[in-house]
Amino acid sequence: MTAALAPAVLDAAQWQARRRAHEERADVWLTPHLARRRRGERHPVADFLFTYYSHRPAQLRRWHPGAGVELRDADPAEFGPDYRATTAGVILDTEGVRARRGDSVAWIRSLLAATAGRAPHFGCFGMHEWAMVYRQTREEVRHNAWPLRLTPERTAAVVEERGVRCSHFDAFRFFTPPARPLNLLTPTRETQHAHEQPGCLHANMDLYKWAYKLSPLVPSELVADCFELARDIRTLDMRASPYDLAALGYPAVRVETPDGRAEYAAAQRGFAERAAVLRDRLLVAVPD
Repeated sequence: MTAALAPAVLDAAQWQARRRAHEERADVWLTPHLARRRRGERHPVADFLFTYYSHRPAQLRRWHPGAGVELRDADPAEFGPDYRATTAGVILDTEGVRARRGDSVAWIRSLLAATAGRAPHFGCFGMHEWAMVYRQTREEVRHNAWPLRLTPERTAAVVEERGVRCSHFDAFRFFTPPARPLNLLTPTRETQHAHEQPGCLHANMDLYKWAYKLSPLVPSELVADCFELARDIRTLDMRASPYDLAALGYPAVRVETPDGRAEYAAAQRGFAERAAVLRDRLLVAVPD
């Protein structure tokens, strides 16, 4: 049996500084979102991470040190029921958390490992967003407060000319019914481990979801890093979509053109590189 590692120790000044830095970082993202929410305003790009994903703003702002970190001079009541007191402070009850959430942690870890072990593909060119409006009327389009860049007929023609190569179930399930047969794959929840690949924008955006679902086993700084990546990916996702969002400050990546497809693929490769680092950090944070 391998001996348990001694916990890392943070004195009060260290962990309070880390917590304060995390809260300040989160506030940069949360403050404008919460202000819009109070005004009843919708934003088709920036609101996505707070509406599609279940992690609430207050949860994103709350700091956790991760597993195996003892916080000196800390009050267990301040950190919640997943923490236990030590002679000098508090520490996460890692064994208790993993005992309660073992199946979920194992499922997430298996998905992350399977995705990391697969070769990335960069030939989708963002057609998943186009497939979500394919052959819809203006009233049916999800973000219909904003115009499409092309006519409905030309939008449909781009989908048909380019084809759709989406491997991500949670994108595929939002395709319009006539778009689904055009996809190269038919991903399902049951085949998610077999289909997800590390070039996919949505698989890389979902690192945020897996990070917060693994919390508090992973440090909040890692959750925030994944959020930041997801936020940047969402921007490309919508810039390459069929929507015209120039009035919001999002110039189009015109994936219906060769130059636009080259721009998209280059950005996609950059996101895949950033995601690979974060995926590895998540795997290290929740060892088998």
